Amino acid sequence: MRRLRVFPVEGYNSLQHWTKFCSPWKVIKNFLIIQLCRYSPSLELKSLLARSFLGMKVGKGVSWGLMAMVDVFWPELITIGDNTIIGYNSTILCHEFLIKELRLGTVEIGANVMIGANATILPGVKIGDGAVVAAGSLVNRDVLAGEFVAGVPIKTLHSSAGGKDAAS
Repeated sequence: MRRLRVFPVEGYNSLQHWTKFCSPWKVIKNFLIIQLCRYSPSLELKSLLARSFLGMKVGKGVSWGLMAMVDVFWPELITIGDNTIIGYNSTILCHEFLIKELRLGTVEIGANVMIGANATILPGVKIGDGAVVAAGSLVNRDVLAGEFVAGVPIKTLHSSAGGKDAAS
């Protein structure tokens, strides 16, 4: 079960109301920093900018693949543990603009996690320590520590014996 806060809207779809939820100046600043991070070859610079200017909690030794994309509206809701790899062109979202509501949720990625290329992580999920998310996967639920998941939406392919629950 994803942990989401839901904000109903009336009239047009929720994306039409985005300025009621988030400052346009914040989004412009975030967009510029995220774009710099997406193209920068420096892993240290990406982590420094994410911590210092986007408000993300980023552990030591995090590696960002080229074109990795974090939430432009609420990147401060993202936590990434030490020694984690975020694969090429992966997307980490903390929001979902739907027709009748906006959904917000934190994303917590543990330590020593491998996120494959082109994976999409939806808001409100936790990925436990040592988990592996295969390339091209849609993470729409919590992933347990040590679990190997793949697919759209994800399915468990392998689970380590004695892995800690990602929700604990």
